Amino acid sequence: MNIEPAAATAKNPPEQFAGDVWVDMIAVPHEDDQRMSVAVVKFAPGARTAWHSHERGQYLRVTQGIARFGTRDGEIIEVHPGETLYTPPGQDHWHASAGDTFMEHIAMLENGDDPATTTVWKEHITDGEYEGKVAR
Repeated sequence: MNIEPAAATAKNPPEQFAGDVWVDMIAVPHEDDQRMSVAVVKFAPGARTAWHSHERGQYLRVTQGIARFGTRDGEIIEVHPGETLYTPPGQDHWHASAGDTFMEHIAMLENGDDPATTTVWKEHITDGEYEGKVAR
């Protein structure tokens, strides 16, 4: 058994995030056959990811605030603390804090066969995409 050392909080890069977003890694693979990565991600009000997808999908458990998630077909849903969102492999999506509230979620995903394809980052979302009509 092993107690993992605490890693420093890192600010996510502006190429992939708009606004202030921080990440605390909880778990990363240690062995070649391990794939799981888990992180706590904190979004300032209005902060958001760029469009992206995950080779093996992703689970996001909202722990604080209200999260917004959008897909290429224009669907936007809001997810509240205690709810978990699943995005399937290869689905383009974005996540953000809703409006004037901080938001925190736990991100859980498996690394791809090639770690460079685990997450494929794309263009930033527009204000119109972020401010679209919420379906839920």
